Amino acid sequence: MFHSMHRFCCAALLTANLPACLAQSLPSTAGETLSGKRIVLVDEVRGHTAILVAGFSREGGAGTGDWMKAIHADPAFANATVYQLAMLAGAPGFMRGMIRSGMKKGLSAAEQDRFVVLTDDEKLWRTYFDVTTDNEPYVVLLDPQAKVRWRGHGMATQFEPQLKPALH
Repeated sequence: MFHSMHRFCCAALLTANLPACLAQSLPSTAGETLSGKRIVLVDEVRGHTAILVAGFSREGGAGTGDWMKAIHADPAFANATVYQLAMLAGAPGFMRGMIRSGMKKGLSAAEQDRFVVLTDDEKLWRTYFDVTTDNEPYVVLLDPQAKVRWRGHGMATQFEPQLKPALH
């Protein structure tokens, strides 16, 4: 009786912690850059320090632009590869083209190459970024092995200073 109860408790504990464990692995979902290239971020970020800045709504997406400006303006992040992500899984298919066109405006070709649109596996990405509200941008700092070194969400002016020390 004790052994079966012990196994049940261990299995329940492992199952309860499963989402947290899965959240540490970067999803292997393919996306498309605004320049039209297919990209799998888990493959692209391996081997170098990377920063992912993601939006899960129009409001959250608007905040990603402020993060991108702050990161690109700070020489401390010069050696990090930075990707901006937009999750469009919830947008109707017939609207996605217009949304993408709007996102492209004002971006250089290089910026479009680092702006990834995701339309699949929204739940996996929300779990990975630990999304609690759609109205804020989410940021993850990855080491060259694609392990999370820092994660946060909110305004760049408030949290970008916390990101910088995590680089070292």
